[in-house]
Order: sequence, then structure tokens, then C-alpha cells
Amino acid sequence: MMLRSLALPLGFRSGLAALAIGAALFGLPAPALAQDAADLLVRTTRLENQLRQLSGQIEQLQFENRRLSEQLRKFQEDVDFRMNERGGARPSNAAPAPGNAAPPAGAPPQRQRRGDAFDPSTQQGAAGAPRPIDGGIGGIIEEDFTGGQGPLDLQGVGRNVPQGALPQTAPRGPSVAAASGPATAKEAYDVAYASILRKEYEQAEMGFRQFLQSYPRDRLAVDATYWLGESYFQRKRYREAAEQFLKVSRESPRSGKAPDSLLKLGMALNGLGAKDQACATYAKVGVDYPSASNAVRQSVERERRRSGCA
Repeated sequence: MMLRSLALPLGFRSGLAALAIGAALFGLPAPALAQDAADLLVRTTRLENQLRQLSGQIEQLQFENRRLSEQLRKFQEDVDFRMNERGGARPSNAAPAPGNAAPPAGAPPQRQRRGDAFDPSTQQGAAGAPRPIDGGIGGIIEEDFTGGQGPLDLQGVGRNVPQGALPQTAPRGPSVAAASGPATAKEAYDVAYASILRKEYEQAEMGFRQFLQSYPRDRLAVDATYWLGESYFQRKRYREAAEQFLKVSRESPRSGKAPDSLLKLGMALNGLGAKDQACATYAKVGVDYPSASNAVRQSVERERRRSGCA
């Protein structure tokens, strides 16, 4: 293309020479012919420069197009590699999530989600994630309570303990969580708990959620779950609060926070309008934890009167 653009003005110059010779033969005025020839030469020179510029721009655009195509190809290969790597890292003996039955034979495969996307239906055991709730509480937590429900079946919530003293909490050992980042598990917990003391509940929620994601097996995880529920409760997010309190009561019934969590579970249910279920929960505190602290027992009586329990 460049050679053609350069050859075009040469043809024009040859035409100019022929035009000058013809004009001389036919006796045309020399000054007028010279002026026309000069104008034509200037125009052809401009066209030549424009063609050169356009040729350079085309070559530059072609180069950019090739470069972007190469970047896109590398990006696609990187995404495919990461997806395959995450898919292969899952343990083969992991139990399938409840409610996620395998598709029947011959059914079209479902579209695969992003490997790093959080899905509560497939990661129900993740720290801070909503958990399936049995015993009649699930319907209250998952949707607004409309009244008219019977007493709550709290079998499985709390623990069956003989009449006697509440077991003493075992001495806490060092944290078992691997430190990730500049802060340790204790420092991360203290920062979030300081937000609770300052009544900065939204900041506390963020801190405890991050703590549970980073240190799900730490010795402070149970306390962090309780305070995460408290941060929800103080902002009247009773459904989320009930999920966290129930998680402590079911998974850690021997922890020091278990009686308080069962009490707060009843208060959250009452906040949802589930009076009968809240009263049943208050009664279960005294049954499962007869040696609970005076503060817990007094709070139970106060909340029973407030809820109008029989």
C-alpha cells in the first residue's frame, strides 16, 4: 500500500509534464498554466502525505488489535486454569449439601458457578453462613412470622444435662488457627470486641464475620459467633441474630456462652413475633442449664414477663 501511495504522485507529475507540453503546443498562456500546475502539485503532495498518515494509523491499529487479542487469550487461559484448579482441590469424600440432589441421568448439566463465589446452599458449614435449622425455628427465621403457630419443638437445641452444676469451662489452650496477615486471631477478636464495647455494631459485625472466615477453628470462634449474633440483635436484625445464637446452642452446648445464646435466641424469636416459640426457649434455659448464672436466670424471668409467658 505504501508503494502504491508513493507511485500515485509520480503519475500525477507525468501528467503535469504532458499537460505543460500540450499547453505549449496549443498556445495557452504560460502564467495560467504554471499556476494550475503548481496548484495541482500542491494538492497531490497533500494527498500523498495524507495517505502516508493513514497507512501509519492502519498499521498501528493492526498492532493494537493483535496485542489485545493476545491479552484476551492469556486471560481466558488463566481463568480456565483457576477454575480447573479450584474444582480439583475439593475433597472427593465431602458430603453433599442437603437439598442438592444429583441430577437424574440424561438431564442437561447445570451451568457451573464461579469457583470463588460464595454459595450458602453448597457451603452451609462456612463460618457465619446461614445454617439449616430444625425443630420449627427454620420457618420463623427464613420468613416473617405470621402468628398462629404451635409451641416450638426445641429438641436438639441446647443439651441434655443431669441436674447439677454446669461443667466448668476447660482451660483454653493456644489458638489453633493459622495466622494469616499481619494480625493474630486474638488481635482480630479484640478489635471486633472493642467495636461491641463502643456500640459500633455494624463495625463489630464486619470484624467478627472476618474473624470467623479467617479463624473458623480458633478457640474464640464460639464467642465470636455469639457476639456476631449480638451485633445483629442490637440492630433489630432478629432473623440473622437467631441464626447465630442457634448455631452456638446446637454446636457448642457445653460452652460458656451456651446459656446466654439460648436466652438470646428466645429474645430474637420474640422480636420476630414468635411468642410461643420464645416462651418455650426461655423454659428450656432452666431445663438444660439449671446452674446457669444469676444474671442469666434473672434475664430469663424478665423476658418471660415481658413476653407474657404463662
